[in-house]
Amino acid sequence: MSSTIKKLIFGIGILLTLQSCIIHNPEPEQCDVVEITVSDILEGGGEYDIVFKDAGTDFFYINRGMEQGLTIADLKSKVLNKKATLHLPKVMFGMVQSEHIAQLSVGDEVIYSEFD
Repeated sequence: MSSTIKKLIFGIGILLTLQSCIIHNPEPEQCDVVEITVSDILEGGGEYDIVFKDAGTDFFYINRGMEQGLTIADLKSKVLNKKATLHLPKVMFGMVQSEHIAQLSVGDEVIYSEFD
C-alpha cells in the first residue's frame, strides 16, 4: 500500500474519531443517566457554560447555558445540595460517557433539556 493511501486512511480515521466526540442533538437513548448530589454551581471557562460539581470530584456542564437564559443564582436555588438526575450523551462511538448535560432534573421537575 502506498504512503499516500496510508496517510489518507489515517486522516479519515482521525476525522471519524473526532466527529464521534461532537454532540449533536442527543436523544435519551444515546445517554447514560446518572444521579449526583450537586455541591457547587459555577460559571465555566468564559464560554457561558454552567458547571455543576458533584459531592465527589466530578464536574458536568451545560454548554453555553447562560446564553440559553439559565442563571447560576436560579440554578443554585433549584439544585444546590440536592440530588439531580443528569442525562449525559455517550461519545467515541458510544463507548465513553461525556460530561455534557443533555438534561437536568430534580425529582419530577425538568430544569433543562436539549431533548425535543
